[in-house]
Amino acid sequence: MRYSRDLRGYGPTPPDPKWPGGARIAVQIVVNYEEGGENSIEHGDAASEAFLSEIIGAQPWPGQRHWNMESIYDYGARAGFWRLLRLLEGIPVTCYGVATALERNPEQVAAMQAAGWEMATHGLKWIDYRNVPREIEAEHIAQAIALHTAVCGERPRGFYQGRTSMNTVALGCEEGGFEYLADTIADELPYWHVHEGRPQLMVPYTMDANDMRFSSGQGFGTGTDFFDYLRDSFDMLYAEGASGAPRMMSVGLHCRLAGRPGRAMALKRFLDHARSHDGVWFATRLDIARHWARVHPFQPQPRPSQMQRDDFLARFGGVYEHSPFIAERVWCAEMGAAHDSAEGLAARMAQIFRQASDDERLGVLRAHPDLAGKLAQARRLTADSTAEQASAGLDALTDAERAEFTRLNDAYMARHGFPFIIAVRDHDKAGILAAMHARLDSDTATERATAEAQVIRIASLRIAQIITEART
Repeated sequence: MRYSRDLRGYGPTPPDPKWPGGARIAVQIVVNYEEGGENSIEHGDAASEAFLSEIIGAQPWPGQRHWNMESIYDYGARAGFWRLLRLLEGIPVTCYGVATALERNPEQVAAMQAAGWEMATHGLKWIDYRNVPREIEAEHIAQAIALHTAVCGERPRGFYQGRTSMNTVALGCEEGGFEYLADTIADELPYWHVHEGRPQLMVPYTMDANDMRFSSGQGFGTGTDFFDYLRDSFDMLYAEGASGAPRMMSVGLHCRLAGRPGRAMALKRFLDHARSHDGVWFATRLDIARHWARVHPFQPQPRPSQMQRDDFLARFGGVYEHSPFIAERVWCAEMGAAHDSAEGLAARMAQIFRQASDDERLGVLRAHPDLAGKLAQARRLTADSTAEQASAGLDALTDAERAEFTRLNDAYMARHGFPFIIAVRDHDKAGILAAMHARLDSDTATERATAEAQVIRIASLRIAQIITEART
């Protein structure tokens, strides 16, 4: 089984985004323009809207229009938008525009364009796509692009569906004309997603630094709640950027929500707070996408989880000495992006090794050669073992040193029933000899556990070398 989700991402060392001017943080403001694109009988939908409004716990009214719901959305277009437009003057903004909403609001579209806002598409209609057939959603995306182009004068370069299906991102990739997709909340930096061999840049969005939480049962109750959360998010990310790990902060707004006076004041306080700091890059999402594509272009990397069986076994079958069954069981088990790093793959192989039977694990131990033993002298070691022993100087012993290794190897094998095993890359010749003397008199149970831990360590070092070499 191949696990589709990437739970690792950039891991403990994310890349430096190298924001323009050495900025410590990129702040990205989104205004979701949905008014006139929401569910409504008048829009040809089966029921009224029930999402993201002042009516907590609202339910769709099948076959009926909902006056209060519609007028809440109307407020966003008639009043809330213009307040946000004034507040955001001079700040780069991305509009997630529902195509049918943009079509119904020509003055607002003209004002956005005059202000230099980026016009990304928010889909054809502001509806839930979770149960919409793939081919219909694809057609809606195509219609959204066509209508957006007709209304705005150029096609959108960014896409955020919002109320997605499991097909949305794939369809966005397959459309082929988007410089970024935003239907992800998986990170605080852009990242490359590969769909059917083609890279697609993802610029993550936010559900937490988002005024939508005014419309949920557990969310922001006052403008102060909103401001406090935005300020604290900014301060944390700004401090991390100052320490050498810059990030991106997205802020999501809706005209009918943040456009209300008490909430708009919170937004104003946040903007004042952010602008009072040096090293803040306000940018559209397209600005960020183009910067990332230039500074961190897609680089194909070998992915063990995507290898064919024979290729995987050829590459990793020998990391457990003469025991390819470990790699084969790894390949046959669940694998995903978490196993494409050296650490992740080594951990997976260690897990499979530990789950092997007692006899199988003992067989792995016994497959290891003596250190500086007869196989080494006869040049019959594996390439890995040859290189490892040479790295510790075991290929250049004096007669006295060779005799001592032979004596210790024989005594260890006679006492414990398996060869002395140590990750020689972690030691020099003197350290190895000292360890052999120290471990010779251990009880066999203790030594068995030590030997198995060393087998895992050896494999992890081999895996790291294989993956590093493949990526350079």
